[in-house]
Amino acid sequence: MDYQGLPTSLDTQGMNKLSDLRKSYEQGELDEELAANEPLLQFKQWLDHALVSKVPEPNAMTVATVSADGRPSTRIVLIKGFDERGIVWFTNYDSRKGQELAANPHAALQFHWVELERVVRIEGRVERIAAAESDAYFQSRPLDSRLGAWASPQSQVINSRAVLVANAAKAAMQHGLHPQRPPHWGGFRLQPEAWEFWQGRKSRLHDRLSYRLQDDGSWVKQRLAP
Repeated sequence: MDYQGLPTSLDTQGMNKLSDLRKSYEQGELDEELAANEPLLQFKQWLDHALVSKVPEPNAMTVATVSADGRPSTRIVLIKGFDERGIVWFTNYDSRKGQELAANPHAALQFHWVELERVVRIEGRVERIAAAESDAYFQSRPLDSRLGAWASPQSQVINSRAVLVANAAKAAMQHGLHPQRPPHWGGFRLQPEAWEFWQGRKSRLHDRLSYRLQDDGSWVKQRLAP
């Protein structure tokens, strides 16, 4: 890209402002002696705290996947459930993330609750959830969202927004008030193999706790250097 048309002073000024940004993290701490021995319980505690604290979109998480040729990509999705089996979200199976998970069924998730100065990272293997589970969740969605699942060829190039509007109108005509779940849409579940909990601390001496799944199904909890 040619930057010759940009004022040099503007570029330098902008870089200086970025490099001068500082924040002292002082809201909490994470002691390995007090943290839960099971990462799922620790996650529930932190997620409940985020919900009670009314942070913006506490259910938003980044999903990172890798293509067949090793190129990573990320996007934001919403967690829709979790239990001992794993973390669940829903999407278009034909989307870029769906295709990448079909080729390489491993992914990483990240929650960032800025107001609480906390991050949770999760790594593991991903699988599609049962069709009945996807059906049940799909029927719980607002009608516009159900029609939108039919209308959007997610990740594909389209000529304009008018394509989406036309597709939505067509879906409404075809499916009426009770659209069924499209075969290309449903849930994924990430089965955690590794967790990390990060709590910001003063002087950049942050708290990081790692949980690693062992062959016997137990978890090893360890502190990591920030």
